Amino acid sequence: MSTSVGPSPSRVMATSDAGVMDGVRVIDLDVSPELLPPPRRWPQFSQAFPEREMAGGKPAQEQDAPGERVGIGDSLSITVIEAPPATLFGAGAMLTESGLAGAGSQALPERVVGRSGAVFVPFAGQVAVAGLTTEEIAQSIAARLSGKAHLPQVSVALVRNQASAVTVVGDVAEARRVPLTPGGERVLDAIAAAGGASQPVHETLVQITRGPRVVAMPLDTVIRDPAQNVRLRPGDVVSTFARRYSFTVLGAAAKSGEVPFEATGITLARALGRVSGLQDFRADPRGLFLFRWEEPDKRLADGRVLHRGDAGRIPVIYRIDMKDPATYFLAQNFEMRDGDLLYVANSGISEFRQFFAVIASTVLPVAAVRNGF
Repeated sequence: MSTSVGPSPSRVMATSDAGVMDGVRVIDLDVSPELLPPPRRWPQFSQAFPEREMAGGKPAQEQDAPGERVGIGDSLSITVIEAPPATLFGAGAMLTESGLAGAGSQALPERVVGRSGAVFVPFAGQVAVAGLTTEEIAQSIAARLSGKAHLPQVSVALVRNQASAVTVVGDVAEARRVPLTPGGERVLDAIAAAGGASQPVHETLVQITRGPRVVAMPLDTVIRDPAQNVRLRPGDVVSTFARRYSFTVLGAAAKSGEVPFEATGITLARALGRVSGLQDFRADPRGLFLFRWEEPDKRLADGRVLHRGDAGRIPVIYRIDMKDPATYFLAQNFEMRDGDLLYVANSGISEFRQFFAVIASTVLPVAAVRNGF
């Protein structure tokens, strides 16, 4: 950056003795914690989707496992075995040394549960199956065949599970519906079934939509924290998408430009490390400034409240004095945010207001800059 527009730290502080300059709040990083922005906290899947929560009016321990009950759209395999002498499903029986032979057995064509929630079984008619387990369906069919077939034994298996499934979309190898089994698939199981995330893990967010609840968090966190790898429920939508965060560095830093960082976040200390710190003979260690849009209605330690500006957020400048040893501890807890602008001042250069005019015309909307608190 040209030295003709770079601010000196003394000019910054001289023009901000009252704490407010042209509608922009200037805050020292070494002040009380109440003035500093709180660290970002991602919502937790374990809290938003607790496994013990009530569903369908039942506590978790009384709920059926996903895929345990048949639903509309599922496909069933039904086999009827009739004891000899078989009259409906096979020929008569023969007694051999190895036991009873000749029992009638009939594997019916695959049955798809229609919108009525029933399937047709020969000699049993339309059998309601939606909402029942395969064992309950087998018992129901056997009861209907009683008196028609000779000691019928019925076996029912779920061939294709369409009712109890989750949808996986976004930045995955193959968007698809993933059937749920009584084993209880979790978030990472569903993503793996879709071929895995197609973007780098540290840049990927995973989002769960369950009814009106929509919660997202970094995929890297879900991988590292097993508590966030929650069990899924039928109808859940799992979305993965790349979210690239970055901050911009200008001035007398060793490296200038846009610097990306992972979705899990980065501290100011690490951010300075990624740009290789400050230039030894050019930078003013007391002249490190971070330009940020803060959320409105933030209450400060002095009792004042930062009100909403025309742009909906508040322009704030954080001043960092790298000569102060305490700053290095604060920098390890001060989190960077997407879109932050980090400026390193040159030693003893031109007026701050010249630099501020450039920033105001390119980064900060004029209406918000002029708006008072």
